[in-house]
Amino acid sequence: MIKVSETAKNKVIQLMTEDGFNAATDYIRVGVKSGGCSGLSYDLKFDKEQQEGDKVFEDNGVKIIVDKKSFLYLIGTTLEYSGGLNGTGFVFNNPNANRTCGCGESFSL
Repeated sequence: MIKVSETAKNKVIQLMTEDGFNAATDYIRVGVKSGGCSGLSYDLKFDKEQQEGDKVFEDNGVKIIVDKKSFLYLIGTTLEYSGGLNGTGFVFNNPNANRTCGCGESFSL
C-alpha cells in the first residue's frame, strides 16, 4: 500500500487537471528505476490505463498504479509534497530505503 498525504493529494489533483487528466478516473503511476546517486530512483507520472500485473491502490482520493517489480521497493511508502525553502516537489517517505540522496529522488536498499 502507498499512502498519499493531504498536501500531495491537493498538488496531484491540481497537476492532473492542468495536464488534462481527471483525478477521479485516472491514475498516478509510481515506479522505481535504476539510476540516481544512490542506485535507484523514483518515477512518477500520470496514466489513464492499467497494465497487466499492476497493483492498484486508492488513498486519500488518489488512485495509484504500481508495477509488480516496483511494488516490492515501495511497500509502506508515503507520497508527500514539500513546498518549503529547501525545494519544491514530491517526496517519497520510504521505510524500505536504507540510504537516500540529499535531493530525496534516489535511494538504496
